[in-house]
Amino acid sequence: MLNRRRFISLVPVAGLGLLACRGASAAPVPESDPAAAALGYKADATKVDAKSFPSWKAGNVCAGCGLYSGKAGAASGPCAAFGGREVAAKGWCAAWAKKA
Repeated sequence: MLNRRRFISLVPVAGLGLLACRGASAAPVPESDPAAAALGYKADATKVDAKSFPSWKAGNVCAGCGLYSGKAGAASGPCAAFGGREVAAKGWCAAWAKKA
């Protein structure tokens, strides 16, 4: 059971955790990240292994994906597949879905 004293001691820790997450969201997702590796993320879509990912098609890039919410013309932007973390606009992953 959580008492008031324990709750008050956890508030600063939770705040630091939120700040750390906020700072981490601006960092681009590296291809070596476990989630990125699981989805076959490549920062350069031309380097996707088509044999391993048959759903990949030339021209499919993060900027054209419905999960990507970066600004038009930006080099990178947030992606819902990676919890809002930055991905390359010219990248690709197996979660790619055509933007509506």
